[in-house]
Amino acid sequence: MASGEDEPRNCAVCGDRATGYHFHALTCEGCKGFFRRTVNKSTSLICPFAGSCKVNKAQRRHCPACRLQKCLDAGMKKDMILSAEVLALRRARQVQRRAQQASLQLSKEQKALVQILLGAHTRHMGTMFDQFVQFRPPAHLFIHHQHLPPLVPELSLLMHFADINTFMIQQIIKFTKDLPLFRSLPMEDQISLLKGAAVEICQIVLNTTFCLQTQKFLCGPLRYTIEDGAHVGFQEEFLELLFGFHKTLRRLQLQEPEYVLMVAVALFSPDRPGVTQRKEIDQLQEEMALTLQSYIKGQQPSLRDSTSSKGFSLQSCWAYWLSSEALTKNTGTKSRTSRDCPP
Repeated sequence: MASGEDEPRNCAVCGDRATGYHFHALTCEGCKGFFRRTVNKSTSLICPFAGSCKVNKAQRRHCPACRLQKCLDAGMKKDMILSAEVLALRRARQVQRRAQQASLQLSKEQKALVQILLGAHTRHMGTMFDQFVQFRPPAHLFIHHQHLPPLVPELSLLMHFADINTFMIQQIIKFTKDLPLFRSLPMEDQISLLKGAAVEICQIVLNTTFCLQTQKFLCGPLRYTIEDGAHVGFQEEFLELLFGFHKTLRRLQLQEPEYVLMVAVALFSPDRPGVTQRKEIDQLQEEMALTLQSYIKGQQPSLRDSTSSKGFSLQSCWAYWLSSEALTKNTGTKSRTSRDCPP
């Protein structure tokens, strides 16, 4: 036999199934909503039958005046009703809280996506910078050289920059071809996305080598400075913007999954010239961006405060980079410069 607690409870106003205590009385959802709406309207209700109407589930809508009076008789209190503004604010907070809780952990699909990106990154870009030493670097680039010699052969440095940029582009192409979502796109769209994103991806992954303390890129036994860029002809304004981007991004102390998700967001950009499947690519970019957002919010509690502003800071980094990119186009130059700074 079911206990009394298991038996359904009835609304004290109309007898329908009660859903809980609302405004200090056990009522159904219908009478709860009616009471809130009626009190908020602040209108005088008059029963045409001298307050003798029957209020039950079938007839509760016939006479609002008698229904309101029965609500009051059941113990419902007007002063417990929140104003529309307060109620809207509370609901907004509840929605925000649920969204935050839902995003604290990656979904199965998001975890699988991150693993695919990390695997492709490890295979094709993980040791990319350590291999720069294979491309005839000038002697002054080696870390044991303390200063830039006064007469560094410009052609030698320029050829080295050209070689490592070609190598990076080749590795980025291999990385993208290792992504099933990228391969599923039409070939013309793959080419358009690569053309548009290659330089951005180079700079994002290159940021992992940037040392904030020394302001240098540390690539295996080599190190690159802002003076190297100036030596081969890059304008000072461009180099300042470029290094500003790297300093801003590096200060965020991103983890490897965050870097590869940033790369994916840059890769799947639907506004690239020549793209035909804009809707599909836009959806892919949104998927990458939401995964990045979820990953940032899902950091362990001790890191959550320090990572809470990453989303906004990443926008600042993109602004830095877009400024650099615009300057590059206006001046007719192309960036040719390129691990972690020792603790």
